[in-house]
Amino acid sequence: QGLVENNKKNYISNNYIKIKNIKRSLEMGLIDKINEKYKVSIKEKDNNAINTLRLIKSVIKDKEIELRSKQEKLLDKDILTLLQNMIKQRKDSIEAFAKANRSDLIVKEENELLVIEKFLPQQLSEEKIKEIIAKIIDEKNLSSLKDMGKLMTIIKTNYVGKIDMGVAGKIAKSSLGN
Repeated sequence: QGLVENNKKNYISNNYIKIKNIKRSLEMGLIDKINEKYKVSIKEKDNNAINTLRLIKSVIKDKEIELRSKQEKLLDKDILTLLQNMIKQRKDSIEAFAKANRSDLIVKEENELLVIEKFLPQQLSEEKIKEIIAKIIDEKNLSSLKDMGKLMTIIKTNYVGKIDMGVAGKIAKSSLGN
């Protein structure tokens, strides 16, 4: 009887811990997820991930220092913006390295891109971006390229991390240019 009772307590205790861990991972902020992935990468000795995550952590730390007097801590949307900037930098570097025929550096940048992209939400398709831009143009009565700034500000504010701003810029320019 005591053994069965003890097993029930262990079973309940183990399930409680599992549920608590799942709940904690759902509540994790982006910084927590990055730190957790960093720890796992160190254990797995994944040098590419370790170096890229160190870079991400460094960029976040720089931004925190910059914003120290303005706000307490970085929000997830701020981190998403930083990650998107890092992705843009990597894509620009890949383009430049392709022109210089530096395949070794292209591979390095692509590997970093893969690590960074894991922390971004699923990017919207080009068709979905076109729909969103058309909707905003109609709702806000935007008509010329002079309204491009307003349009891009709305997109940046409402779709942080979900839309590739480079793609959005091209679509917006062609939509407002007509």
